[in-house]
Amino acid sequence: MLRADALLSRFGYCSRREAAAWLRAGRVLLDQSPVTSPSAKVDPARVLVDGQPVPFVHGIFAALHKPLGYTCSHTSENGSPTIYELLPAQWESRTPAVQSIGRLDKETSGLLLLSDDGALVHALTSPKRHIEKVYEYRTASPVPSEAAALFAAGSLTLNGEKSPCLPATLEPDASDPCHGLLRLHEGRYHQVRRMLAAVGAPVVELTRVAIGPLQLASLSLKPGEWIPINPQRFTDVS
Repeated sequence: MLRADALLSRFGYCSRREAAAWLRAGRVLLDQSPVTSPSAKVDPARVLVDGQPVPFVHGIFAALHKPLGYTCSHTSENGSPTIYELLPAQWESRTPAVQSIGRLDKETSGLLLLSDDGALVHALTSPKRHIEKVYEYRTASPVPSEAAALFAAGSLTLNGEKSPCLPATLEPDASDPCHGLLRLHEGRYHQVRRMLAAVGAPVVELTRVAIGPLQLASLSLKPGEWIPINPQRFTDVS
């Protein structure tokens, strides 16, 4: 149960100070009856605001097909659009606000998860979970054949880092030495680009095609589209 003013603030409708005006205007109903007191205790699942149920009362967990050119910041960087411009505007006003689970850089497209559940975000980004992330790459130069063994051995130390990358699986395209998949279980800064550059094959195109059990292709999302996801799909992922 939440106070009526806390509900309006928590789910991004207005500030708690503004809530009294919303309530006086009859914009909030509990079981079809107007809620007029800011301190009234209400069940979000039984409330209508402006005639509509409160969305995602149990929290947001969603998948987004991030397009190229978008950043994962809450504020624009050098005029670049952000992924939050692709989401319902009300999500930015929720408390806590929606955030991406991990990031994709501006020039990388593909599958991105989002949530307003801090505990879930922490769980899915923790290195202890070893959740696999799969990237489809295209490089400017052929990836050398010895790269697969180097990545699998977990012996590659990236420039400026002290510890080697965890073992990763390289799956080169048999018909195109500049194309393939890379499977990781960690998420260091620009890791895929830095790993491939380290073996002399700089990336020119990069797309994240899977996270754990979620496959971008099976979600049928066009760039810029999102859908809600049941977080229980990740319950047994380790």
